[in-house]
Amino acid sequence: MISNQPDISLWEAYQQGDHHSFALLFRRYYEPLVQYGNKFNGNRDILEDCIQELFTELWQHKSQTQVQSVKAYLFKSLKYKLYRAHQRKMADPFNENHSDVLFELSHETLLVGREQDAEKTARVLQALGQLSNRQKEIIYLKFYQELNYEEVSEIMNINYQAARNLLYQSIKSLKKLLTTLSAFLFF
Repeated sequence: MISNQPDISLWEAYQQGDHHSFALLFRRYYEPLVQYGNKFNGNRDILEDCIQELFTELWQHKSQTQVQSVKAYLFKSLKYKLYRAHQRKMADPFNENHSDVLFELSHETLLVGREQDAEKTARVLQALGQLSNRQKEIIYLKFYQELNYEEVSEIMNINYQAARNLLYQSIKSLKKLLTTLSAFLFF
């Protein structure tokens, strides 16, 4: 059955003009794209327009881009579409160096989503809130979306080693913040 095909097989079939493969890719990635895009833009209408625009352009231009990961390619494409939508919306042009744009992690997307202890969850949320936007983004992509470093580096437009370093520093900062918050609560 074609729906069990790997993403790359569907991508290659789409590039050959297969409507069914393209529709399967759309259905497979619509919700993950909404979840990811919602972290950048809370306006559901703009987000859905950007996703629709992304898939419309893909179909019209039959992208011949060779991709290693369809998921990473679509996430990165959506991210840039949302940046362009934001640029059009703002009177002031959006800074092209968008290395630290607003990126929010909601409660349900956190690594501690299953944590039963509300006090610990609150401390983790407070600590995550103190991380930079890039740190929040890499934690979301690596742990919630379960992307590998190559995919994360492609989406965030950084090299492989920079992605590893950023994740390491993010976790280190998170641990330090949690230690500080825990110590503060006990005094």
